[in-house]
Amino acid sequence: MSAVRRLVVEADGGSRGNPGPAGYGAVVLDAATGETLAEAAEYIGVATNNVAEYRGLIAGLTAAKALFPDAEASGPDLEVHVRMDSKLVVEQMSGRWKIKHPDMKPLAARAAALLPPPSVTYEWIPRAQNKHADRLANEAMDAGRDGRQWEASASTAELDAPARTPLPERGPPGDAIAGAAKARAALAAARGGTAARGGTAAARGGTADVGTLFEADAGVLASEEPEPTDVTAAPVATPAPQVGWAAAPDLGAPATFVLLRHGETLLTPEKRFSGSGGTDPELSAVGRDQAARAAAHFAALGTVQEIVSSPLRRCRETAAAVADRLGRDVRIEEGLRETDFGAWEGLTFGEVRERYGDDLTAWLADPATAPTGGGESFAEVAERVAAARDRLTARYAGRTVLAVTHVTPIKTLVRLALEAPARAMFRMELSAASISTVAYYGDGNASVRLLNDTSHLR
Repeated sequence: MSAVRRLVVEADGGSRGNPGPAGYGAVVLDAATGETLAEAAEYIGVATNNVAEYRGLIAGLTAAKALFPDAEASGPDLEVHVRMDSKLVVEQMSGRWKIKHPDMKPLAARAAALLPPPSVTYEWIPRAQNKHADRLANEAMDAGRDGRQWEASASTAELDAPARTPLPERGPPGDAIAGAAKARAALAAARGGTAARGGTAAARGGTADVGTLFEADAGVLASEEPEPTDVTAAPVATPAPQVGWAAAPDLGAPATFVLLRHGETLLTPEKRFSGSGGTDPELSAVGRDQAARAAAHFAALGTVQEIVSSPLRRCRETAAAVADRLGRDVRIEEGLRETDFGAWEGLTFGEVRERYGDDLTAWLADPATAPTGGGESFAEVAERVAAARDRLTARYAGRTVLAVTHVTPIKTLVRLALEAPARAMFRMELSAASISTVAYYGDGNASVRLLNDTSHLR
């Protein structure tokens, strides 16, 4: 009986923008001595963090397999222990988290198909213990930025690598087999596309072509186009939110609200007052299409970690379209409902001016004045929305939240963040399904990013 060959694979991936310029790194170590046996790294173009992390795993397993090409036949003669600081990849490949996103399944499936499932175990490690692979990934991204290929001979990754602890004695494979089985099933369902370009692995004493892993199963990976992150896992595994664009990095990650106005209803194109006191209309066919396109947009970005919605139907339908695509739940926030426009509900501006001219003039002049018939004033709405903002920023500190809501709440949040006067509300226009973003920091400040168009939906 041949001796068991025990290896450690440490892998990582990163994206500067998520999605953005991305790369991966992986290192294969001798489990007994900690000696570096092979390194792999590649710049992969624009991708998300999760895609880059999976690509790093695939590269590491491929390099390990290349060191012992008879491993597939020998089965338990080769044991590979994978260490990564990606909770998402570790938990999904171990079978404890489901892999729901269709664009993530082929990556997990390809990783699972490289070696017999009982041969591979997974362990999450803190980022500080994954410095070697992290440095390789960054070297690859730097090389891509400079328009050159990553070269193992120029790598300094091992210099920063921490002391490794010995690989623990082998225990039962447990959930790893179940995870591999799920991934293999996903692999079978994913066949039929075009093979993607691979990277290269530099081994001590030889080379292993990671590109061959994609050629072996043509169709598993569709292309090198940006792929949406898998956002079906627990919050700790999702991509980190972007640090705000107008604040110092030492303020920490903000609570970032991505404010999505609901899709169109039949009242929207006619510019009719449609608040929380009206008929609560559903999305029109155009609105449903806008919601579907918004869902695809956020899936491609891969940054949304939570979803909250106004209780009104048009927002719930819009939020549900995104949530279904991302595999997330929607939490209803009453404070995000639209203004109650009282007797003006369903009327156009011209009709209100004709019927309630004096009341309209007073409403336009004073934010404390409510619409005719017991509606809400802008001052009342601002108080309600500010309270909701405070609840949400406390609940989701450091996270990116998609808030599906209405014109008035979005304008109010933007106005308050800019410390603009109430009359600024009338200087803003928001298209259906448009996006605005407000980041709230721990020091009480906020910054605003506006994208008031629907080009992302075309």
